[in-house]
Amino acid sequence: MKKLGFGIIGLGAIADFHARAIKELDGCELVNCYHYRGERANEFAKKHGCTAYTDLDKFLADDRLDIVAIATPSGAHLDGALAAAKAKKHVIIEKPLEITKDRCTQIINACKEHNVKLAGIFQSRFFDSSKILKEAIEKGRFGKIVMADAQVKWFRSQAYYDSAAWRGTWALDGGGALMNQSIHAIDLLLWLVGDVSEVFAFADTLSHERIEVEDTAVAVLRFNSGAMGVIEGTTSAYPGFLKRLEILGTKGSAILEEESIIAWQFEDEEPGDEEIRKTFLDSTETGGGAADPLAIGHHGHTRNFASFVKSIREDSPVEVSGFEARRSVELIEAIYRSAKSGKKIELPL
Repeated sequence: MKKLGFGIIGLGAIADFHARAIKELDGCELVNCYHYRGERANEFAKKHGCTAYTDLDKFLADDRLDIVAIATPSGAHLDGALAAAKAKKHVIIEKPLEITKDRCTQIINACKEHNVKLAGIFQSRFFDSSKILKEAIEKGRFGKIVMADAQVKWFRSQAYYDSAAWRGTWALDGGGALMNQSIHAIDLLLWLVGDVSEVFAFADTLSHERIEVEDTAVAVLRFNSGAMGVIEGTTSAYPGFLKRLEILGTKGSAILEEESIIAWQFEDEEPGDEEIRKTFLDSTETGGGAADPLAIGHHGHTRNFASFVKSIREDSPVEVSGFEARRSVELIEAIYRSAKSGKKIELPL
């Protein structure tokens, strides 16, 4: 089996999680990294045992390179993805795929044109608890789902936003509490319950200075299925609380907090339900990023990367495809339009 070589574009904090995940993949290795600042590229390369590049063309021309992981600021994903696709490298991109539906579509089309595979990173889909919930929904155990809510009530200090010039900007962060912090919960909501048909929202900057984007937002949703829901996202809730999803139906309900299932109740009890409650009641190993953006594990990333590698080796469909990764961006874009206009927005955009 040929070893697959990974390279990373963008070497901020999340790139370390990518590197750790890649090192745990069978038949794969991290071969190189790219950053425009030589000092940062060399520091990262020394830490993770790969080759540093400050020239993107030379990075992409490395014949050991098969897959490019993009970990730049969100609004800088497009250029790296287009360059990687043109160089015939498979592409996996940290959330969000990009910061608008149109920019996501450009990436999707480029990868299709150059016949390379594209994946988004939404590691929460790969948690055991998420998969169990997805399976129960597909089996119809919830009856008719009537409500589905996502809550991301986190805390980020002013120092967090001041730590990098791109944070809190429309051009590179793409948004605030929703596009950066809440997007994993929003992705899960769409993956579990389906697409949204209309949304009405409020968004504002209530507690932070020197940022362009929202630190607090609330959106009311109607799903295509008829179910209703609410998304609440903030980076102003001290000290920060675990990401929470509630799926409520006529025959069953479940509540997730990060990787833990804190409620699992069904009208028709099945033999495995009590074991699920025991196993997943308190299975979150970290703070999930509620107060510290680095307080996350990398096992979800490892599973996300492994799934992509499998799709490349088997030439099979990508689990978190570009189309899948675009869904949350489109919904967040609709929420922003509603908050700005004061009007209900219909989807698709």
